[in-house]
Amino acid sequence: MSTSSSRTATAVRSLADDVRSRSDEQLRTLVRRRPDLARPAPSDLTSLAARASTRASVQRALDGLDRGHLQVLETLVVSGDPVDLPVTAKLLGTSLRSLDGFVRELWDRALLWHSGDGDHVVRAVSEVLGPHPAGLGPAMAELPGSAPGWSTSPGELDAVIASAPAGARNILDLLTWGPPVGTLSPGGPMAAAGDWLLSHQLISALSGDHVALPREVALQLRGGRLHHQSELTAPTLTFNAHKQPSVDDAAGGQASELLGLVDELAADWGPRPPRVLRAGGLSVRDFKRLASTLDVDSAHAAFVVETAYAAGLLADDGSLEPVWAPTPGYDDWQQRPSAKRWIRLSRAWLASGRAPHLVSAAPPGGGSPANALSGEVVYPPMRQLRGDVLAELAALPEGQAPDLASLAARIRWRRPMRRAEIIEAVTAAVLREAEWLGITGRGALSTAGRFLFKGTADPAAAEKAINTHLPSPVEHVLLQADLTAVAPGRLEGSLAQFMRLIADVESRGGATVYRFSPQSVRRGLDAGWSAAQVLTALQDASRTPVPQPLEYLVGDVARRHGQTRVGSVLAYIRSDDTTVLDTMLADRGLAALQLRRVAPTVVVSQAHTLVVLEMLRENGFAPVAETTEGGIQIPRVAHHRTPARRPPATPTTTSFVDDELTHTLVTALRAGEESAAYERARAQSQPGPRLPSTEPAVALAFLREAAADSLGVWIGYADADGRTTRVLFYPRRIEGGRAYGSVEGSNVERAFSIHRITGAAVS
Repeated sequence: MSTSSSRTATAVRSLADDVRSRSDEQLRTLVRRRPDLARPAPSDLTSLAARASTRASVQRALDGLDRGHLQVLETLVVSGDPVDLPVTAKLLGTSLRSLDGFVRELWDRALLWHSGDGDHVVRAVSEVLGPHPAGLGPAMAELPGSAPGWSTSPGELDAVIASAPAGARNILDLLTWGPPVGTLSPGGPMAAAGDWLLSHQLISALSGDHVALPREVALQLRGGRLHHQSELTAPTLTFNAHKQPSVDDAAGGQASELLGLVDELAADWGPRPPRVLRAGGLSVRDFKRLASTLDVDSAHAAFVVETAYAAGLLADDGSLEPVWAPTPGYDDWQQRPSAKRWIRLSRAWLASGRAPHLVSAAPPGGGSPANALSGEVVYPPMRQLRGDVLAELAALPEGQAPDLASLAARIRWRRPMRRAEIIEAVTAAVLREAEWLGITGRGALSTAGRFLFKGTADPAAAEKAINTHLPSPVEHVLLQADLTAVAPGRLEGSLAQFMRLIADVESRGGATVYRFSPQSVRRGLDAGWSAAQVLTALQDASRTPVPQPLEYLVGDVARRHGQTRVGSVLAYIRSDDTTVLDTMLADRGLAALQLRRVAPTVVVSQAHTLVVLEMLRENGFAPVAETTEGGIQIPRVAHHRTPARRPPATPTTTSFVDDELTHTLVTALRAGEESAAYERARAQSQPGPRLPSTEPAVALAFLREAAADSLGVWIGYADADGRTTRVLFYPRRIEGGRAYGSVEGSNVERAFSIHRITGAAVS
């Protein structure tokens, strides 16, 4: 293989020797392929190799393999140790030449290592893959019983299989592609067929009712193939083609709508912040009210609130009775240009480890749905899977929008270790959220999204690209005779705040439709606006005259507004119109207030002033609060803000290391290896076993290797009194943070805690 050129004249006996023999560029490639090895930085190459051979690190490495490389790795494990490349190629149905690139990549990732007798798979790979790689059972030699008569001839095995009765063949078909272990009841309906298979040694008994299909039989039944379908290359994508300008225009419209929705969210939660649940998150009732306020479905509302949270625009205020409210950072964000505001939201979404699509979704195992803004929405693999989907989009030519089914199949091929149903749900969610965000338009990656996502992200270029396609904000509305106003674009600043105060949003889209009602007009009057001020502001903002029905509405509400005044007695109600007071006293809906007339124009109540105001308004009256001097009390509209705080922490990731870090790390590893080599040489030149201090991961790697090869290893061990002793230890098994085995000169099993081992060296 081409990788053999990396070997040196020094004998390679382990992964550590293989790693030490690599060039600087090959070490940099290893760190780039497996970035978890760089954090924290190992002290030398031996520590790097030890960390690379741990189960946790190998699990991460296998998670990063696509289905093609995973199938090759499984086949290498099955082929034996050292691996048999011709057998591997045959089981995969490919050529040795085609296999070379896969083997090279696996060696680059330190999942394989070279020695004089061939290539070896790192032992932890077999542990991660489990006892049944590719659904195969144990080899016949590992099963109890004598070797069958057909073991020396595939032709004889074919003849035995061909003679199997129908029931026996059904059992073989069930076990062929795995799992290879099954239950066979002695008195069950398949007992006779099972006895036939056992007598011909096509299956082997593991216990009273458990049987296993030998590896040789399974491969023969599979026709000499290891996998049901060889998938060494990625499945093709199907897509729809669009013009890139139309993609960018659609993306710009979606980006503009998102900015408006975030403003609506802050405008709603500023005066009326919802409380934080005891377990964290947003209550179902408050979430449904938010979706209704934003006039979007629950999935879209979850995306808006989670993205704003990820961008640090809202948080809980940390008070004794905490509530969700905009942060001071929102006020700063709102004053920035639209393109910069979009960049912040987009980058927060790309870096977020939260999954908005899980909000309100029933968990697969049952239980209550997840609440928005709760810890249940955190899904660490989300960043990686989101990056996979966008990487596929970025690899397509401009304007091409992939089909969901083919894209999900592609992501399943990329991440074969993930459950298929999770891949389906995440792929659909990422495409939907990217469209809402404006990173895509019409299903294809926008120009701004391409700048933002590519390997060396260019936020300045992305900002310029999205700014070209963001609809310009408008500064006017069109008033209509049906008590509506149409904003032919996105409103910003004081006009947007005024329209949210004086009218209710009826529909959104390319244009926003606002509807005026007695309640909305009264809301403006309650905030201190007079009828004349409202009409003047509408006239200034409108390109059309104020319609007569709207003038009548404002005037009618203003005439009734303040006729009735409420003060504290606990509460009193006074009105110059005695008919109004008569109506209140006769209204059954106000019976709970226990109204009592104390004068022709004054009625009192034992209820609190705010309760009286609210109930009167609910029953069709239009009262205002009165000060102690007899003036109108204008309520203060408080826009609650959280204390100043940092944005929510982005989950740490080990998915990327830059070139500068890899260069610095490899230089430090070389220096550390020289120091370690000097210590080893110094230890060998002096009597007795002098053990250099080693990391726990290195000591653990030594012990695993020694246990697998039945070798001894010198260890330094610190006892409970802090004294360190050196013993020659022969480990047999390692579990629960302890190594079990015997020391030289004794057959009594002893246990050593891994964390107390101060140093280790192969004997």
